Amino acid sequence: MTTFNVAMATPTLLLPSSSFHSHPQQQPRQLHALYLKTGILNHPHVSSRLLSLYAKANHLQHARSLFDTIPQPTLLSWNLIISSYLHNHRSHDALLLFRQMLLLHLLPDAFTLPPLIKACTRLHAIPEGKQLHGLLLKIGFASDKFVQSSLLTMYAKWGDMGLARRVFDLMLDKDIVSWNSLIDGYARNGDVDVALKLFDEMPSRDAFTWTALVDGLAKCGKVEAARQVFDQMPSRSLVSWNAMIDGYMKSGKVNLACELFHRMPARNLISWNTMIGGLQFNGMFSEAMEMFEALLEEGVVPNEVTMLAALSAVSGLAVFGNGRWIHSFMIKQGFELDGVVGTSLIEMYSKCGSIESSMAVFKAIAEKKLGHWTAIIVGLGMHGLADQALELFQEIYRIGLKPHDITFIGVLNACSHAGLVDEGNRIFQMMVNEYKIQPTVEHYGCFVDLLCRAGHLEQAKNIIESMPMRPNKVIWMSLLGGSRNHRNLEIGEYAAQNLIEVDDPDATGCYTVLSNMYAAAGKWDEVSHVRETMKKRGAKKDAGCSFIEHRGQVHRFIVGDKSHAQSEDIYAKLREMREKLKLAGHVPDTSQVLLNITDEKEKESELENHSERLAISFGLINMESRTPIRIIKNLRVCNDCHEVTKLLSDIYDREIIVRDNSRFHHFKNGSCSCNDFCVRYGFDTEILSFSKYWRFIAVRGCIKSSYFWRPIFLIYNASHTDSSAHVVTLVKKEFNTTEMHMGTEDCS
Repeated sequence: MTTFNVAMATPTLLLPSSSFHSHPQQQPRQLHALYLKTGILNHPHVSSRLLSLYAKANHLQHARSLFDTIPQPTLLSWNLIISSYLHNHRSHDALLLFRQMLLLHLLPDAFTLPPLIKACTRLHAIPEGKQLHGLLLKIGFASDKFVQSSLLTMYAKWGDMGLARRVFDLMLDKDIVSWNSLIDGYARNGDVDVALKLFDEMPSRDAFTWTALVDGLAKCGKVEAARQVFDQMPSRSLVSWNAMIDGYMKSGKVNLACELFHRMPARNLISWNTMIGGLQFNGMFSEAMEMFEALLEEGVVPNEVTMLAALSAVSGLAVFGNGRWIHSFMIKQGFELDGVVGTSLIEMYSKCGSIESSMAVFKAIAEKKLGHWTAIIVGLGMHGLADQALELFQEIYRIGLKPHDITFIGVLNACSHAGLVDEGNRIFQMMVNEYKIQPTVEHYGCFVDLLCRAGHLEQAKNIIESMPMRPNKVIWMSLLGGSRNHRNLEIGEYAAQNLIEVDDPDATGCYTVLSNMYAAAGKWDEVSHVRETMKKRGAKKDAGCSFIEHRGQVHRFIVGDKSHAQSEDIYAKLREMREKLKLAGHVPDTSQVLLNITDEKEKESELENHSERLAISFGLINMESRTPIRIIKNLRVCNDCHEVTKLLSDIYDREIIVRDNSRFHHFKNGSCSCNDFCVRYGFDTEILSFSKYWRFIAVRGCIKSSYFWRPIFLIYNASHTDSSAHVVTLVKKEFNTTEMHMGTEDCS
């Protein structure tokens, strides 16, 4: 057997060949195999050198495998493996390794500490970082230049500028890196004057100094100061351009950001991502999609960050066609759906009105994380599919995942849209008592909204008054909206007053709802007073408008709109719809017209020209019969339009999906996915059609697992060909009950 002299063999074998740089992954493995064959791998110098090669080749798995085979790793080996974990963005594992090292009674040196301090910086692990600081003081590394620089950066990035400045002042050798870290910290934390003062005091500056100041000032919102520094830069780096554009986007100055982007001498992917993300952040969803298309035309290859911004833009537009195209693009480019991209894709399809596509994406994800479960639960809740949302929540519980606060927001929201008061209360108590999650204002908002929708206004009011934090605009708006739906003027006025205090001067929605409440009650003097107040404050009511996409183009309609190119055909179809609705027994609910109009015909005409009906007419004319008609409305769908859309879905055998400012409604075969909850709990009575005769029906049944007695007033059209027996059959089917009692009252 051939033997080797380690002392002689080591120097030659440890030197990588010239092919190492061209094959960085392959060379360490070849050396590893050779050392195993020659039996010299246990030599400390050999194993450390090989470990170093694996670390440089960024091959963490092999590095850890080798490290685990070393009987007694030296401090050098520990330093290498810890640094390797940090380099691979596994900071938590790096700290765990250090803990193991300490248990073996090995003390760190000046090379161990900087990577560990950097790990604490990344994780924002404040207690662990301060423990490290205490340890290095005890073992005598407090004056090491690299350790001090790491500590300075750590405290600066945490925003603890007091400790950062103390470390800086104790440094004997303040190099340019230390100055840059301190300036960057002050700038990021908004201490502009201190940052600029330090900038002036610096003995010398480099390109990073200027860039750090621009970046820090831009990130803390001081874009004017950042621009002054940017304009003074001797030479502008790509990072400084990107930082300045990002600052403008985050401060809402989109035009200035676009101007800089078009002036850039060169761009990288970060430049494009900053623009797409910034436009999306500012609600300019169409422009964000145009920028994404421009990126592809330039031949730039998008990454995960790009796709997340594009998906968010599509979610804002709620254009299903664009979403499907982006999904197809992602599949072709090989993007994995296991992480946050999958979550965004589920959310995008939900917001585009295709909960079926969301569910398909969810099912296709092999290793589902909590974010995926939460996204689909939120989506199902938005679409009124509370039963499915609750089933998935139970599945989370069964497989042992621990739901977080956002998961509970999704479940509570689902209960709210379906009126499941008891279930919502149970889940709220489970969150607090079982999972020890302190309710945030968002959780209270969902719970209050649930109670308000179901008509439990006094209970909602009591919860609001007992909240440990100040109620926000959303909570007061829920109480106001519930008061409007359940016609409780007293609580409505109470909610409006508090909402004005919280939201003034941006209380347009509050004034609008209050005005509508007074109008519904026939108090026209109060309506005039509210509208006069709105006028004085410069508040303007949002005009109702609806959007529908067809062949890549979004069409917008407002009430009584006649500006569309197909306006003549659209109104002809509206007349056809009106006749078919009459034959189906529909009589307009003119109580929904909240204008001071006395003539019933005028009120009916007002209802017929609502924007969503124009959009439906357009869809019936232009879209194929098997294609769902998808409509987005900026305001809540009124009860009459809700009833009309149900009937139209049956009359024309079309699926119609409407996204209003509250939820999704899936209309199909004469019914809606909300089970008429938005109408059912809007009044003390259930209005199904119209006549001068009331038929009183007491129904004892099971609606969403709530056992109760309640009166339902069926206004029956006496001239309709259906018999009363047929009506009873329909109601039995609707409410899943067999026990009914009928009586007749003359209401003329």
